[in-house]
Amino acid sequence: MPLLPPRSPLRPAYVASLLSSGAVALMGCNRLLLRARPLPLPPVPSPPPSPSSSCYVSSSRVRFRGAYGLRFSCVRSGAGSRMNPSCLKANGVPHRPHSSIPRPVQLEGPVGKGIEAPLKVLKMRLEELGIDMQTCLPGQYHSLLCPMCKGGRSMERSLSIFISPDGASAVWTCFRGTCGWKGSTRAAAKPRSSYATSNQTSKVKSIREITEESLELEPLCNELVAYFAERLISAETLRRNAVMQKKCENQIVIAFTYRRGGKLVSCKYRDVKKKFWQEADTEKIFYGLDDIKGKSEIIIVEGEMDKLAMEEAGFRNCVSVPDGAPPSASDKDLPPEGQDIKYQYLWNCKDYLKEVSRVILATDGDKPGQALAEELARRLGRERCWRVKWPKKNDSEYFKDANEVLMYVGPGVLREVVDNAELYPIRGLFTFKDFFDEINAYYHRTLGYEFGVSTGWKSLNHLYNVVPGELTIVTGVPNSGKSEWIDALLCNINESVGWKFALCSMENRVREHARKLLEKHVKKPFFDSKYGESAERMAVEDFERGKRWLSDTFYLIRCEDDSLPSIKWVLDLAKSAVLRHGVRGLVIDPYNELDHQRPSSQTETEYVSQMLTLIRRFAQHHSCHVWFVAHPRQLHNWVGEPPNLYDISGSAHFINKCDNGIVIHRNRDPEAGPVDQVQVCVRKVRNKVAGTIGDAFLNYNRVTGEFIDIDAEPKKQ
Repeated sequence: MPLLPPRSPLRPAYVASLLSSGAVALMGCNRLLLRARPLPLPPVPSPPPSPSSSCYVSSSRVRFRGAYGLRFSCVRSGAGSRMNPSCLKANGVPHRPHSSIPRPVQLEGPVGKGIEAPLKVLKMRLEELGIDMQTCLPGQYHSLLCPMCKGGRSMERSLSIFISPDGASAVWTCFRGTCGWKGSTRAAAKPRSSYATSNQTSKVKSIREITEESLELEPLCNELVAYFAERLISAETLRRNAVMQKKCENQIVIAFTYRRGGKLVSCKYRDVKKKFWQEADTEKIFYGLDDIKGKSEIIIVEGEMDKLAMEEAGFRNCVSVPDGAPPSASDKDLPPEGQDIKYQYLWNCKDYLKEVSRVILATDGDKPGQALAEELARRLGRERCWRVKWPKKNDSEYFKDANEVLMYVGPGVLREVVDNAELYPIRGLFTFKDFFDEINAYYHRTLGYEFGVSTGWKSLNHLYNVVPGELTIVTGVPNSGKSEWIDALLCNINESVGWKFALCSMENRVREHARKLLEKHVKKPFFDSKYGESAERMAVEDFERGKRWLSDTFYLIRCEDDSLPSIKWVLDLAKSAVLRHGVRGLVIDPYNELDHQRPSSQTETEYVSQMLTLIRRFAQHHSCHVWFVAHPRQLHNWVGEPPNLYDISGSAHFINKCDNGIVIHRNRDPEAGPVDQVQVCVRKVRNKVAGTIGDAFLNYNRVTGEFIDIDAEPKKQ
């Protein structure tokens, strides 16, 4: 007999096929009315139905409350239901071939005496699995509550079970997507069940009912009461929590009784060696569950002793987990409720937890305790969780749990610890309190470089200083000396504070870049040639010393093939330079030498915005200053004035997203002034502590590549 889900659309089709292959279907919104011609049926080997039966099948006609027709609900199927195409006809009437029509059976009526014995055995076997078949009749499908998934939060009756007409066998399937439990059994055989989602055979454990008498529990003896007193747990607290004892072989052990509604559900034991074990085949629930019924704020601890300690501090709204802590938190997705075996006690107590708005996690302070807090927060919702911070025991150690705090520093401190519980961290969500250490260091100027690092030029220091974690955009018309000025700036910073730098300079050959840097550092020309005029060339000793300086100060990011580097590739290598070599500055020169492939649906403005966001995040995360050189677009009718940051080719985001914007400009008209004078135009400073908008003027030494202060005062805009 095929097993159909309780609300499957195949049920109406199946019943219709039993009645007639030529049935006429009249469709309504919620009901389907089938009128069937008389269909000769083979005799049914069971007593005839009583006249009071609401529905029965006879050998001559289908009767329903005295009418010649069968009327029943046609429930809309869920999203997961599918109609089998083989049962559809062009006229819209569900139909199956006559060869597949099973022998009709009696739908209602008294159970025959011949099947009473196997049905009774079958009932016992199903009850062992947790299936209640009190209302189930042979030959019918029934919708019941699945004992494995409990129907989820909606308590859906998702288990479809069919009892054979002879009462000797049963087959069932849970149609809830996250469960899929299915199985079969016979009165004369052992049951078999499995999960459809995992294809693993799993025997379902029956839940034992226990009592204090069946477990032979006794009131605590004076010795155990004294033991608890040493841990500052009073006899009144022990009595209220029904802590008992049990004789096990040649010793007496502590018995922590787990109750729900006052009824004993499980029991956990502890011996003098701190060995724990629980009663087998009992339901997993919180210890002290009745104490949180109807509470909006609860405390969860890791052990029964901690729950008792919390009560001594005045907190009765506290429960303990039954199974301790895991060694580490899982990085996998949460399993479905029916398969969350380790934390099944949470689902078993969900009615007590659903109204809770604040959960204080007071698990142990060790690594497993923190892992337990994380697993609980994942399931309960981090947004309603708080966590305690255990106080220090000495200079190097913290108290481990609630009972230890109670024993060593008393209930007052334990109350203070709970009252000062902190919000459980949610990734990406913070308060300013989370950054107070950094803010304090900033105020007391112990971070370093709060005002930035000096550029080395007096005329520029009050306009622009180099702050770690910021992005500076540098632009200027071609041949203005942008790259030369940045090289000189790096040499000054290295000389004053010893910073190291990563250079991604695609326009420079390595040997030429080395020459420029060495000339600025040694302050002598690299070659004895025309540009050196009469200056003395750097000696071999200077050259060798300069090479060591180059190797210790700069790290090159270069493509070793013909492909253009992407910004992600550059930043990944820069990250390696920061972590491996302690680099504090990164130069990307220039923007138009990078690979700028982007999706066809993305505009250049959107791409530039995304790229600059990546660079700024890199700078902030690694406390690394980034200089990014970007050329201006082609300037029409240019008359020699410094360009604006909005003139940069690509997007206005270059000025919108940077922390600092600088234009390097060199005079080209001898009649307008010295041609070796360089104007440094500071056009944007986001951090007012580090500078302001204005212009500074420097002289450029063509022989050594140095930039030197001149006596002129900086011009303000």
